[in-house]
Amino acid sequence: MLAPERRTRADVLAACGIAVLVVVSAAVIWLTGDAHGTESAVADTPVPPAEPALAVPDTLVEAWRANSDTTPTPVVAGGVAVTGNGDTVTGRDAVTGQELWHYRRDRALCGVVGAWNTAVAVYPDGRGCGQVTQLDGSTGIRQAQRSSDADDPVTLSQDGTYLTSFGDARLEVWRSDLVRTLEYGRVDAPVNPGAQPRSGCTLLSAASSSSRLSVLESCPGDPAIRLSILNPAPKENTAPQEYGSVVLGTEGDTADARVLAVSGERTAVYLPATADAAAAVVVYDGTGVESARFPAPADVSPTTAVERTGSFFSWWTGSQVIALRTTDFTPAWTVQDALGPGTQMAGRFLVPVTGAVAVIDTTTGTEVERIPVSRNEEPIRMGGRPITSAALGDTLLEQRGDELVALRADG
Repeated sequence: MLAPERRTRADVLAACGIAVLVVVSAAVIWLTGDAHGTESAVADTPVPPAEPALAVPDTLVEAWRANSDTTPTPVVAGGVAVTGNGDTVTGRDAVTGQELWHYRRDRALCGVVGAWNTAVAVYPDGRGCGQVTQLDGSTGIRQAQRSSDADDPVTLSQDGTYLTSFGDARLEVWRSDLVRTLEYGRVDAPVNPGAQPRSGCTLLSAASSSSRLSVLESCPGDPAIRLSILNPAPKENTAPQEYGSVVLGTEGDTADARVLAVSGERTAVYLPATADAAAAVVVYDGTGVESARFPAPADVSPTTAVERTGSFFSWWTGSQVIALRTTDFTPAWTVQDALGPGTQMAGRFLVPVTGAVAVIDTTTGTEVERIPVSRNEEPIRMGGRPITSAALGDTLLEQRGDELVALRADG
């Protein structure tokens, strides 16, 4: 029979020391990790998806408003209106504006975007705006999370398949579970040295579809800006796959050029006027070869905005909306004196105009009616930012500067 194991005083002290070390380590991880300084309050019950509006309201009055300084466009996640202000992401009832859930960190938001019926919130850390959390729109429950190197600030955009986080030196593309499908630009510690096609470039503008990511960049040694057309999800996310890369002309002053939109394999780029050419919307195929060119206004705002709305892209130039067909980017019709790119509701296209919302027939571009809206438009005009819109059920959401305003039928 084996003798029972005897524990010496040294064994007990060693065990106590290990236990203390585990507790201290856990405390350090909590104090320095993402969980510390995070507050999450979820909805009591899941919010159902909003039923699409059956008709455009005859009247529109303000139902509620909330501060939202990190959302350049209204964020809709499932059936919830989402605001991002200061350090907090809040899911709100579309009818009343009442808080349904919130997510808060001990740092200011970099941005919030709606994608895949979720709200994707980005916060900063020591490496830039790279702390990312996905929140279920109907409940506010945390889903996927990621952390990576990033610029500060970043611009967030999504195409229905991928989400792009874009800075002036680096961008990343993520799929719906926030797994990175592509990194492009600056790489501080490259896994594959030399995998990036160029270095030292300044990224100017980007847009994507499910099959193409198009980037305008200014690179050392190039006489003008460069358009690079990439696979948004190459075999290796650290090794970009280029379908084509072309320098656009010979003019050096192209600060106002931008990628307007990507549809399928086609890319539309706005090029400002130069000494040799008038301003134009230039269409490139999937390898960067020019396939079409359309006249464009010469006075396009630096804060120009584009929204995809059904069968066309709505391009706000600063004073008008030009509808570009998604098939080939042919201009279809124009709305003059617009305050923003507009949105679709009940088969009509709603465009913010001075003192009203213009209701547009999406086939012909004809104005059907104007719904009076009371808003203070002067600060918006002075700031040069568009009023951006989104429909959530029969609520029309307008992003006016740093505020989200909900409009509904009177009574």
